[in-house]
Amino acid sequence: MDTIQIAQIQHIPMVMNALKVLTTGFLAFILAFALTPVWTHILYKYKIGIRIKKTDVNGEQLTFVNKLHASKAGTPTMGGVIVWVTVLLLALLSHYAFPFIAEWTDTNFIARLDFFKRSQVWLPLFVLVTAGALGLLDDYMSVRGTGSNKGGGMRFAFRFWWLFIIAGAGAWWFYSKLGWDQIHVPAMGDFSIGWWYIPLFIFVILFTAISSNETDGLDGLDGGVLLTAFSSFALIAFLQNRMDLAALCAAISGALLAFLWFNIYPARFFMGDTGALSLGTTLGVVAMLTNSTIVLFVIVFIYILESGSAALQLASKRFFGRKVFLAAPLHHHFEAKGWPEPKIVMRTWIFTALTALIGLMIGILGMGK
Repeated sequence: MDTIQIAQIQHIPMVMNALKVLTTGFLAFILAFALTPVWTHILYKYKIGIRIKKTDVNGEQLTFVNKLHASKAGTPTMGGVIVWVTVLLLALLSHYAFPFIAEWTDTNFIARLDFFKRSQVWLPLFVLVTAGALGLLDDYMSVRGTGSNKGGGMRFAFRFWWLFIIAGAGAWWFYSKLGWDQIHVPAMGDFSIGWWYIPLFIFVILFTAISSNETDGLDGLDGGVLLTAFSSFALIAFLQNRMDLAALCAAISGALLAFLWFNIYPARFFMGDTGALSLGTTLGVVAMLTNSTIVLFVIVFIYILESGSAALQLASKRFFGRKVFLAAPLHHHFEAKGWPEPKIVMRTWIFTALTALIGLMIGILGMGK
């Protein structure tokens, strides 16, 4: 057998793995696209639309955002359900239905699409669905005007603590059950940090969850950021030979792409906490599973700017009695300055594409053996 034939045979498993990841993403897109009309019909029928907030988390009167977004009142929310329900259904179908289809059609490739594996997928999928369900409850209370928060919904403190519990449970599982206590520094290697791994894990999950929620303020804004992030981690997981995790990230990316089809300006529905919080939390878990904490902060550097601007605004108002930005988070500042909403979103997507490219270069070149 000549060298060319040997090389072709050696690359067959890699090609099959690539097809698995890409096909999973495509199927997620098709499934999400098919489910969207059904879900939007339910949202419009039962008038599950957003209420424009008049006060911030401190109860102070908003001066810009409520006026700028007054026309969006009543637009359906909870669109994020499309993403996590699609991923859950596809994962279950791949494990329970695809093997029968493969046997019936005598097509082995269909059976290879199963990505519902415990070691790589169960934890992020569990977090995705759990956080999604809790976010759904928060969205429903906000729409109906019920809950502990003024105007409806859960108070920030309540949401923070249930996110903390999810993050703490994940940290305990990684550290105690899986024995993980290392952080990877690109081009330098792995460093054991002992029990400090637990607070690091919790911080990462809270950062991605809350920052995703902060960024979800304009049509398509956070959806585009999350699409770029999960696509990036699909590639990272693929290069780490974590094919099931790569397929999960591809499934989330495919579902997000379908969601964005309807969410771009002017949005037919909004993501809601059920999408922003669940996807942000899952993104943090995926980053920890791939040991890519540093790379994560580079890829979603926009989250640092968004959450940082909100924190700085709150601190400045509390301690100095004045604002740093016209409105916070950062995207509302540009909106208050007169930038059109689509321009802010498009420039944020471009910025995230650049930081994701830098993050991928750092992550891939610094991956080591």
